[in-house]
Amino acid sequence: MRKVMFVFFALLAMMLMTMPAYAQGDSAAASGKMFVPLASGFGIAIAAGLAGLGQGKVGAAACEAMARNPAARPAIQVALILGLAFIESLVLFTLVIIFAKVV
Repeated sequence: MRKVMFVFFALLAMMLMTMPAYAQGDSAAASGKMFVPLASGFGIAIAAGLAGLGQGKVGAAACEAMARNPAARPAIQVALILGLAFIESLVLFTLVIIFAKVV
């Protein structure tokens, strides 16, 4: 309990210290426009990384399914390609949103 209270009060102190930063005038840093490109870079990196992990899992599951039942190969292959297209489309949607926000 003591540790939780310490963390709570530490977070409260940090939040109270950030108030003067938001009390500044209407500059690029105060309006938050300065961090949009940085956040966009992190966003596309996270989207691409997680999509890569998802595509790896889909590919591994499809290979395992084809090895277990070779007769179902055409149906598994169609589902594999459809799944990979959906995963990749999410990354492309993220890229479009990032271009819309940055430019």
